[in-house]
Parts: sequence; C-alpha cells; structure tokens
Amino acid sequence: MHALQLSRARLPATTEISIVDEYGDARQQAIAAERALTVYLNKREIVTLMTLGDDPEALVVGYLRNQGLLSAAADLEAVQVDWEVEAAVVITRHLPEDLEVRLSTRTVTTGCGQGTVFGKLLDQTALTALPNTQLAQSTLYQLLQNLNAYNETYRSAGAVHGCALCQQTDVLDFVEDVGRHNAVDTLAGRQWLQQADSANADIFYTTGRLTSEMVLKVAQMGISVLVSRSGVTQKGVELAERFGVMLIARAKGRHFQAINTQNRLVLDAIPPRPSHARSSKEASS
Repeated sequence: MHALQLSRARLPATTEISIVDEYGDARQQAIAAERALTVYLNKREIVTLMTLGDDPEALVVGYLRNQGLLSAAADLEAVQVDWEVEAAVVITRHLPEDLEVRLSTRTVTTGCGQGTVFGKLLDQTALTALPNTQLAQSTLYQLLQNLNAYNETYRSAGAVHGCALCQQTDVLDFVEDVGRHNAVDTLAGRQWLQQADSANADIFYTTGRLTSEMVLKVAQMGISVLVSRSGVTQKGVELAERFGVMLIARAKGRHFQAINTQNRLVLDAIPPRPSHARSSKEASS
C-alpha cells in the first residue's frame, strides 16, 4: 500500500484589518479569513468551497466523503492543496460508477455559505444502523460547560461556526470554519486521515442550525446524538426520525429542546421551575 501524499497547507484562521469604533478611535480588529478552494477529484472539477483555510486537506476529504464521492480512506492516493491557485487536488484509486449521475443532481442546502448535497443523498434510506446512545441531562450540562473553552476564532473575530466530536462530556476534536458544513466535513476528514482521536465519538455538537444536511452528515459518521445551541428545521427533524438521530436543540445554559429522544434522554438534573412558569400539565388542569 502506497503512503498517502498529503500537503500541509494550513493558513491562519484570522487576519487583521483597520477599523474605526463608535468612539472614533482607529484600531486593528481580527476578522475571520474566507478563502476560495476549488476541489478536483481525479482531474474532475467538483466544487468551490469557501473556508478559513485552517485544515484544508481534512475539509476536502471530509466533503467528498460526506457527498458519497469517496467510499474508503484506503482509496486515497494524494491530497494536495495549493493556495497560489486556490485549488485542492484529490487522487483516488476508485470513483463511483455513477459519478456523473451524482454530480448532475445537486441540492443547494440551507447551510450558511450555501452547502450542497450531490446525488440525491437526502433521499437515501440505507445507512449503517446507528448506536442507541443515551444522554443524561447532567452530562449535557457538563459538556456545554466544557465546550466554553473552545471557539477561539469566534471569540477573537466572530463570523464563524464551530463543530465538535465528543464522547459524553469529553471534547475529542473541535473545528471552526465560515460555514457549519465546512466544519463538519473537516471533522469527518480528520477521522479518515486519523488526525484526531475521535473514533469513539458518540455526540456531535454544532453552533449552527440542525438542518437536513447536518443530520445526514452526522448520521453518515455513525453518531446518533446531535446537539446545537441553535434551532432545528422541519427537514432536519424528518431525517432525524428516519435515521434514528436524537436532536438536542437550543442548548444554552440549563435550557434545551429534545427531539426524537427514543427514550434515550435521561432527565437526572431537572432545574427548578421559575415561579411564574407552570408546566403544561398544570396549565391544562
């Protein structure tokens, strides 16, 4: 087996610009980088991604993996990124037999920066059965607290989304990018490129909305618990029910909205109810 040829073309995630604040003072301000990267698969142009450029090789591999355009990490021969020409070239031993059919059907998703899903992936029903991972309320609260130590680019520059692979309360790997679909693709790529100890991840966290694209990608990674500080879409709920993914939306502080729990949510840390609020049972009596 030939060794994988892998470039290391990482660029800084932020850059500085001059701004004038509300007091009329001029100063330097960090902003999130945004770079175009056109992906070529065996000389076939696939897509142009907008990214921070922090881990481009993993992003590209994860993107192709999540789109069903790569079937196995062992098929990869080379992943080379050249920022001078804003291109990433991926060489693989095998391509899907229906590659042209897949590329001819493209759905523009609701992901920020407009993600894409090829080959009617949203219609698929055959995925490897997901584990019935349980999540305790106390575990969720501790995980959210542990995640506060991350979001480095967001704290300094804003304008990015973060995603994390977690094992219960432990954050195994964390990625930020200008789009949440880029962040999840980078994590998927790192798994295949073995850049992080994330094989045992059982929870996926994102700062972005729980859309159909996000649910599909997480299910493809074999994870059945998806947590977000943001809301959920109708199609996201439909796919979560189809694939067996438990959604935890609007998870901030002690608040959350659990969807499709399948009796896997353990309520072991119920917070005190505000005195002005009544439960639905009390309201109906």
